[in-house]
Amino acid sequence: MSNIIILMILGAVFYYIFKSYAKYTVYSKEALKNFSVSKHSLRNSELGLFVALVAKVAKADGRVDALEAQLIGIMFDDISAVFPEPEKTKNILKEIFNEEKEKAYDTQEIAQTLGQAIRRDKSKQLQFMGFLIQLAFVDGEVSPSEEDVLQTIAAAFEFDPNAYHAIFDQFEKIMKNVQPKVNIADAYKLLGVKESDDMDTIKKAYRKLVREFHPDIIKSQGKDESYMKEATAKTQEINQAYEMIKNARD
Repeated sequence: MSNIIILMILGAVFYYIFKSYAKYTVYSKEALKNFSVSKHSLRNSELGLFVALVAKVAKADGRVDALEAQLIGIMFDDISAVFPEPEKTKNILKEIFNEEKEKAYDTQEIAQTLGQAIRRDKSKQLQFMGFLIQLAFVDGEVSPSEEDVLQTIAAAFEFDPNAYHAIFDQFEKIMKNVQPKVNIADAYKLLGVKESDDMDTIKKAYRKLVREFHPDIIKSQGKDESYMKEATAKTQEINQAYEMIKNARD
Protein backbone atom coordinates (compact mmCIF):
# COMPACT_ATOMS: atom_id res chain seq x y z
CA MET A 1 0.00 0.00 0.00
CA SER A 2 1.46 3.39 -0.97
CA ASN A 3 2.42 5.88 1.73
CA ILE A 4 -0.14 8.50 0.84
CA ILE A 5 -2.98 5.97 0.79
CA ILE A 6 -1.89 5.24 4.33
CA LEU A 7 -1.80 8.96 5.11
CA MET A 8 -5.36 9.18 3.80
CA ILE A 9 -6.52 7.58 7.01
CA LEU A 10 -5.05 10.38 9.15
CA GLY A 11 -8.44 12.02 9.59
CA ALA A 12 -10.54 8.95 9.03
CA VAL A 13 -10.89 7.83 12.62
CA PHE A 14 -11.24 11.25 14.23
CA TYR A 15 -15.02 11.14 13.75
CA TYR A 16 -15.04 7.79 15.53
CA ILE A 17 -12.76 9.00 18.32
CA PHE A 18 -14.26 12.41 18.97
CA LYS A 19 -17.97 12.03 18.12
CA SER A 20 -18.91 11.49 21.77
CA TYR A 21 -17.59 14.83 23.03
CA ALA A 22 -18.29 17.60 20.53
CA LYS A 23 -18.36 20.20 23.33
CA TYR A 24 -14.90 19.34 24.61
CA THR A 25 -13.17 22.75 24.87
CA VAL A 26 -10.74 22.50 27.77
CA TYR A 27 -7.74 23.40 25.62
CA SER A 28 -8.50 26.93 24.48
CA LYS A 29 -6.87 30.35 24.45
CA GLU A 30 -9.26 31.47 27.15
CA ALA A 31 -8.50 28.49 29.39
CA LEU A 32 -4.74 28.90 28.95
CA LYS A 33 -4.48 32.69 28.81
CA ASN A 34 -2.66 32.87 32.17
CA PHE A 35 -0.32 29.96 31.44
CA SER A 36 3.35 30.89 31.94
CA VAL A 37 5.21 29.52 28.93
CA SER A 38 8.51 27.93 29.90
CA LYS A 39 10.12 24.59 29.19
CA HIS A 40 9.48 23.45 32.76
CA SER A 41 5.80 24.45 32.74
CA LEU A 42 5.15 22.95 29.31
CA ARG A 43 7.00 19.72 30.07
CA ASN A 44 4.81 19.18 33.13
CA SER A 45 1.53 20.25 31.53
CA GLU A 46 -0.92 17.70 30.14
CA LEU A 47 -0.11 18.68 26.57
CA GLY A 48 3.64 18.65 27.21
CA LEU A 49 3.42 15.17 28.69
CA PHE A 50 1.33 14.11 25.72
CA VAL A 51 3.97 15.41 23.29
CA ALA A 52 6.55 13.32 25.15
CA LEU A 53 4.39 10.22 24.63
CA VAL A 54 3.94 11.11 20.96
CA ALA A 55 7.74 11.04 20.71
CA LYS A 56 7.86 7.56 22.27
CA VAL A 57 5.35 6.15 19.79
CA ALA A 58 6.88 7.91 16.78
CA LYS A 59 10.37 6.58 17.52
CA ALA A 60 9.30 3.13 18.76
CA ASP A 61 10.22 1.46 15.47
CA GLY A 62 13.59 3.21 15.30
CA ARG A 63 12.86 6.32 13.30
CA VAL A 64 10.32 9.10 12.72
CA ASP A 65 9.27 8.80 9.08
CA ALA A 66 7.91 11.53 6.80
CA LEU A 67 4.24 10.67 7.31
CA GLU A 68 4.61 10.70 11.09
CA ALA A 69 6.48 14.01 10.87
CA GLN A 70 3.62 15.52 8.85
CA LEU A 71 1.03 14.56 11.44
CA ILE A 72 3.22 15.69 14.34
CA GLY A 73 3.95 19.02 12.65
CA ILE A 74 0.23 19.75 12.36
CA MET A 75 -0.19 18.76 16.00
CA PHE A 76 2.54 21.24 17.06
CA ASP A 77 0.83 24.05 15.16
CA ASP A 78 -2.56 23.29 16.67
CA ILE A 79 -1.35 22.89 20.26
CA SER A 80 0.91 25.95 20.27
CA ALA A 81 -1.84 28.15 18.82
CA VAL A 82 -3.89 28.00 22.03
CA PHE A 83 -1.02 29.03 24.31
CA PRO A 84 0.32 32.52 24.96
CA GLU A 85 3.46 33.08 22.82
CA PRO A 86 2.64 30.41 20.20
CA GLU A 87 6.02 30.48 18.43
CA LYS A 88 7.92 30.11 21.68
CA THR A 89 5.54 27.33 22.71
CA LYS A 90 6.04 25.47 19.42
CA ASN A 91 9.82 25.63 19.71
CA ILE A 92 9.73 24.29 23.26
CA LEU A 93 7.36 21.48 22.30
CA LYS A 94 9.75 20.52 19.51
CA GLU A 95 12.61 20.47 22.01
CA ILE A 96 10.62 18.22 24.32
CA PHE A 97 9.75 15.92 21.42
CA ASN A 98 13.35 15.71 20.19
CA GLU A 99 14.67 14.96 23.66
CA GLU A 100 12.05 12.37 24.51
CA LYS A 101 12.29 10.47 21.24
CA GLU A 102 15.85 9.52 22.21
CA LYS A 103 14.78 8.06 25.56
CA ALA A 104 12.91 4.79 25.83
CA TYR A 105 13.30 4.14 29.53
CA ASP A 106 10.81 6.70 30.88
CA THR A 107 7.70 5.90 28.83
CA GLN A 108 5.83 4.27 31.69
CA GLU A 109 6.73 7.04 34.12
CA ILE A 110 5.51 9.79 31.79
CA ALA A 111 2.35 7.87 30.93
CA GLN A 112 1.59 7.32 34.62
CA THR A 113 2.06 11.03 35.34
CA LEU A 114 -0.29 12.03 32.53
CA GLY A 115 -2.68 9.20 33.35
CA GLN A 116 -2.89 10.43 36.93
CA ALA A 117 -3.63 13.97 35.75
CA ILE A 118 -6.50 12.86 33.50
CA ARG A 119 -7.73 9.83 35.46
CA ARG A 120 -11.19 11.31 36.02
CA ASP A 121 -11.65 12.49 32.45
CA LYS A 122 -12.41 9.57 30.14
CA SER A 123 -12.85 11.86 27.14
CA LYS A 124 -9.27 13.11 27.47
CA GLN A 125 -7.99 9.56 27.79
CA LEU A 126 -9.88 8.65 24.62
CA GLN A 127 -8.61 11.70 22.77
CA PHE A 128 -4.97 11.11 23.65
CA MET A 129 -5.03 7.35 23.18
CA GLY A 130 -6.82 7.68 19.86
CA PHE A 131 -4.19 10.04 18.50
CA LEU A 132 -1.33 7.77 19.62
CA ILE A 133 -2.91 4.73 17.96
CA GLN A 134 -3.46 6.76 14.81
CA LEU A 135 0.18 7.80 14.81
CA ALA A 136 1.33 4.19 15.06
CA PHE A 137 -0.77 3.28 12.01
CA VAL A 138 0.34 6.15 9.81
CA ASP A 139 3.23 4.30 8.15
CA GLY A 140 1.03 1.40 7.18
CA GLU A 141 1.36 -1.10 9.97
CA VAL A 142 1.91 -1.21 13.70
CA SER A 143 5.24 -2.84 14.53
CA PRO A 144 5.63 -5.02 17.63
CA SER A 145 7.71 -2.27 19.28
CA GLU A 146 5.03 0.33 18.57
CA GLU A 147 2.35 -1.95 19.96
CA ASP A 148 4.44 -2.51 23.11
CA VAL A 149 4.69 1.25 23.66
CA LEU A 150 0.97 1.75 23.04
CA GLN A 151 0.07 -0.99 25.50
CA THR A 152 2.46 0.45 28.11
CA ILE A 153 0.74 3.82 27.79
CA ALA A 154 -2.76 2.32 27.81
CA ALA A 155 -1.98 0.35 30.98
CA ALA A 156 -0.58 3.46 32.69
CA PHE A 157 -3.73 5.38 31.71
CA GLU A 158 -5.85 2.49 33.03
CA PHE A 159 -7.51 2.77 29.63
CA ASP A 160 -10.47 0.50 28.96
CA PRO A 161 -9.10 -2.48 26.95
CA ASN A 162 -12.36 -2.74 24.99
CA ALA A 163 -12.11 0.91 23.93
CA TYR A 164 -8.44 0.41 22.99
CA HIS A 165 -9.21 -2.56 20.75
CA ALA A 166 -12.22 -0.79 19.24
CA ILE A 167 -10.04 2.12 18.09
CA PHE A 168 -7.29 -0.24 16.94
CA ASP A 169 -9.74 -2.40 14.99
CA GLN A 170 -11.31 0.67 13.39
CA PHE A 171 -7.94 1.71 11.98
CA GLU A 172 -7.27 -1.78 10.67
CA LYS A 173 -10.66 -1.80 8.96
CA ILE A 174 -10.03 1.58 7.32
CA MET A 175 -6.61 0.45 6.11
CA LYS A 176 -8.18 -2.57 4.41
CA ASN A 177 -11.09 -0.68 2.88
CA VAL A 178 -9.40 2.43 1.44
CA GLN A 179 -9.58 2.26 -2.37
CA PRO A 180 -7.62 4.66 -4.59
CA LYS A 181 -9.26 6.70 -7.34
CA VAL A 182 -7.75 6.73 -10.82
CA ASN A 183 -8.52 10.08 -12.46
CA ILE A 184 -5.45 12.33 -12.27
CA ALA A 185 -7.25 15.27 -13.89
CA ASP A 186 -9.58 15.32 -10.90
CA ALA A 187 -6.54 15.18 -8.63
CA TYR A 188 -5.14 18.42 -10.03
CA LYS A 189 -8.57 20.03 -9.80
CA LEU A 190 -9.05 18.97 -6.18
CA LEU A 191 -5.73 20.52 -5.13
CA GLY A 192 -6.49 23.69 -7.10
CA VAL A 193 -3.35 23.38 -9.23
CA LYS A 194 -2.51 22.95 -12.91
CA GLU A 195 -0.56 20.23 -14.70
CA SER A 196 1.98 22.90 -15.66
CA ASP A 197 2.67 23.81 -12.00
CA ASP A 198 5.93 22.58 -10.51
CA MET A 199 6.03 20.15 -7.61
CA ASP A 200 6.87 22.84 -5.06
CA THR A 201 3.68 24.72 -5.95
CA ILE A 202 1.66 21.53 -5.77
CA LYS A 203 3.18 20.60 -2.41
CA LYS A 204 2.33 24.02 -0.95
CA ALA A 205 -1.27 23.69 -2.14
CA TYR A 206 -1.47 20.21 -0.68
CA ARG A 207 -0.11 21.25 2.72
CA LYS A 208 -2.45 24.22 2.88
CA LEU A 209 -5.45 21.98 2.27
CA VAL A 210 -4.30 19.35 4.76
CA ARG A 211 -3.96 22.00 7.46
CA GLU A 212 -7.37 23.43 6.58
CA PHE A 213 -9.28 20.16 6.80
CA HIS A 214 -7.28 17.95 9.15
CA PRO A 215 -9.29 17.64 12.41
CA ASP A 216 -6.53 17.42 15.01
CA ILE A 217 -6.38 17.40 18.83
CA ILE A 218 -7.25 21.09 19.24
CA LYS A 219 -9.21 21.69 16.04
CA SER A 220 -11.66 18.92 16.84
CA GLN A 221 -12.96 20.66 19.94
CA GLY A 222 -16.45 22.07 19.65
CA LYS A 223 -17.13 20.59 16.20
CA ASP A 224 -20.28 18.63 15.46
CA GLU A 225 -20.55 15.26 13.78
CA SER A 226 -21.28 16.64 10.31
CA TYR A 227 -18.04 18.64 10.43
CA MET A 228 -16.06 15.56 11.43
CA LYS A 229 -17.52 13.51 8.58
CA GLU A 230 -16.78 16.23 6.04
CA ALA A 231 -13.24 16.81 7.32
CA THR A 232 -12.51 13.10 7.30
CA ALA A 233 -13.71 12.63 3.73
CA LYS A 234 -11.90 15.73 2.50
CA THR A 235 -8.63 14.70 4.13
CA GLN A 236 -8.83 11.34 2.38
CA GLU A 237 -9.43 12.97 -1.00
CA ILE A 238 -6.61 15.51 -0.58
CA ASN A 239 -3.99 12.93 0.29
CA GLN A 240 -5.09 10.59 -2.47
CA ALA A 241 -4.92 13.38 -5.05
CA TYR A 242 -1.44 14.42 -3.95
CA GLU A 243 -0.14 10.84 -4.11
CA MET A 244 -1.50 10.35 -7.62
CA ILE A 245 0.23 13.50 -8.86
CA LYS A 246 3.44 12.67 -7.04
CA ASN A 247 3.56 9.14 -8.45
CA ALA A 248 2.82 10.37 -11.97
CA ARG A 249 5.86 12.67 -11.81
CA ASP A 250 8.35 10.19 -10.35
